[in-house]
Amino acid sequence: QVQLVESGGGLVQAGGSLRLSCAASGRTFSSYAMGWFRQAPGKEREFVAAISWSGGSTRYADSVKGRFTISRDNAKNTVYLQMNSLKPEDTAVYYCAVAARTYYMGNYYSEYDYWGQGTQVTVSS
Repeated sequence: QVQLVESGGGLVQAGGSLRLSCAASGRTFSSYAMGWFRQAPGKEREFVAAISWSGGSTRYADSVKGRFTISRDNAKNTVYLQMNSLKPEDTAVYYCAVAARTYYMGNYYSEYDYWGQGTQVTVSS
């Protein structure tokens, strides 16, 4: 059974940094892209970043490009999201997810089939 557990969320002032982690189990994740999405109150879940199965390719939403960095450690089955220069509009519940098929990196919600429980990130102004 695939399980994803996020951690690292919290309250931070604008301009600050947080590092999210997502520990995965139940599958050989080195064959699957991983992604981070977020959902703010009253809004739809949106793509934040994705990383390929090897970690050699990454993709970011325009809103976080240059501020967020996604990485992974396949030996630890863990994916990270380093978030710098945080803004109040980054406030949301952040979710990690596993791609639905091997060797494919997408940025749409429907392209991921396993999700973590989410971790709250709150950025105060």
